[in-house]
Amino acid sequence: MKLWKVGKVKKVFQVSHEELEFEFTDQISVFDNVVPTLIPRKGETLCRTSAYWFERARTMGILTHFKEVVSPRRMRVVRVHILEKPTVTDSNYLVPLEFISRYYAAGSFLDRVKSGVIDPKNVGLSSVEYGDELPEPFIEVTTKLEKVDRPLQKKEALRISGLSKEEYDEITEIILKIDEDIDEQVKKRGLIHVDGKKEFALDGDRTIMVVDTYGTADEDRFWDAKEYEEGDYIELSKEFVRSYYRGIGYHNQLYAARAEKVPEPDIPPLPPDMVEETSQLYINLYKKITGEDLYES
Repeated sequence: MKLWKVGKVKKVFQVSHEELEFEFTDQISVFDNVVPTLIPRKGETLCRTSAYWFERARTMGILTHFKEVVSPRRMRVVRVHILEKPTVTDSNYLVPLEFISRYYAAGSFLDRVKSGVIDPKNVGLSSVEYGDELPEPFIEVTTKLEKVDRPLQKKEALRISGLSKEEYDEITEIILKIDEDIDEQVKKRGLIHVDGKKEFALDGDRTIMVVDTYGTADEDRFWDAKEYEEGDYIELSKEFVRSYYRGIGYHNQLYAARAEKVPEPDIPPLPPDMVEETSQLYINLYKKITGEDLYES
């Protein structure tokens, strides 16, 4: 088994021509940059949470690349190819798109509404404030293989992904089906599923397959349901760390540099108290999502 690829938070090993192994590290990334601080047990929570959702998808008849967990931080998955310019005749490849489904106003979605990039009327509202529940799910697409994710219109998404319109629509249906299950499960344990990211591939028969990970504190945003009812928004996901970097001014500095196309500022490490809080957030959220205690699993 050889190291094949190193991502922001995962290492990928080639087991065979048909199989890969993911190692979930304790690294954390925000705004497409890796924080120079490790978060204890983060990798284990992501691996176990991902496996939990993949198993549930399997029971719903949804195809995924997941095969098995081989250690607390490692799982085996089906290998797919990365194509530079996929077409509708290709198969067994990673769809070079990220699909984001949103159910509440938060994060970059709200930023774009406030800046006028997104018209509130496009989501069925006259105005939008932080925490507002959207009348309908809002699904958008970004690039997957570019250095910084870029929002796409459907026409360009189809062109660069090699998907047919029917396959694109089928992916949307799968997202809604998965998110309905996520919402139903986490509500039982006092969480609100705010939004989430998913990735897909086409297998050798061009059957749609869910890949990478989803439903974790890295890919999805969760709020405490009780606090939400009282008007407070308690971030129970990686957004907790994003908020820290917004608070110290790094987010503004970073995006100003990107807009001006000048070298980006280095992301500072997290202080010890933030490391401890973040580690506990991931551990506690694992229990709230799955109903299982990490220390006993």
